[in-house]
Amino acid sequence: MFPSFQDCWGTHKPILDEAFRRQISLLLENIPLKQAAALMATLEAGKKIRGCLACLISDALGGELEAAIPRAIAIELIQAATLIHDDFVDQDTIRGNRPAAWTLEGARRAVLIGDIIFATAIKMMTDLSREDGRAVSQAIAQVSKGALHEPWDPLMLAEEIESNRLKDQLYNQIIQLKTGILFGTACHLGALAANGDGNLVKISFRHGLRIGEAYQIADDLKEVEQHLRKLSIDSEQMVALAPILLYFVPDLRPNVLTRLRGGSPDLEASEAEYFRVAVKLMKNQIEQRLQAAVSEIIGNFPENEYSSAVLRAPWDLIRMFNES
Repeated sequence: MFPSFQDCWGTHKPILDEAFRRQISLLLENIPLKQAAALMATLEAGKKIRGCLACLISDALGGELEAAIPRAIAIELIQAATLIHDDFVDQDTIRGNRPAAWTLEGARRAVLIGDIIFATAIKMMTDLSREDGRAVSQAIAQVSKGALHEPWDPLMLAEEIESNRLKDQLYNQIIQLKTGILFGTACHLGALAANGDGNLVKISFRHGLRIGEAYQIADDLKEVEQHLRKLSIDSEQMVALAPILLYFVPDLRPNVLTRLRGGSPDLEASEAEYFRVAVKLMKNQIEQRLQAAVSEIIGNFPENEYSSAVLRAPWDLIRMFNES
């Protein structure tokens, strides 16, 4: 019995950490590495919140932990591989106060290690069942598609906006594919671990999807608030924020275009006010998505000793993220 997601996380994370460590060690044991210990530390450092969410959904639906663990590890492997690729694509050198994998092993080797991790997750789940294999394969494809949707060049993005080729729902697509899908798949796999029927599996996936979308908005909110505090944003930073700002405050379009084309990074008072509006709307949207997540499972999940934790988990996850 877990009163909150934090209690579930505190119980399951050490188990998942050990299982993940064993799996990564087996996966990399025959690969010559330049900095094996540092790479292992970077890969193992994840919070395992998606894996713990899979375990909680399985618990709530009457599943056994032994069935949930390999599925939780598979989702954490996908998360780890995604971060390896993302860090290289974004040229981020630090991952959670540790060196990014590509800075340790070189870009080519790091990307290939990420590919091996993806393939391992698919094999693990395919060995369990066709449905498990399909779930993780689709998740990897969707997450990769999400990365392709993210804009990267300021001038190209400015041209897209000015010619009205930028999709109105781009931000919705990004948060769903970038983060929502893995949370949804975690809950999907948790339901499969408990032998949930088809309808329950779909409900669980939608539940996780909404949580993941809220989680990504919370992440983006931190970035918007950071620029608001500094009253500054340059063209490279605006690339990442443009879909967010245009989604929540379309009136910022002229200012977004100016920043993308290399205008002064200093925010004017009127722009700062628009950023404050975006912050308020983002907070509202987080709450709406969390409410939608809970609406999916109310009346569909059994009432038992895990009900409270499952119903509180969406808010607990955002709180954990905000406090990290």
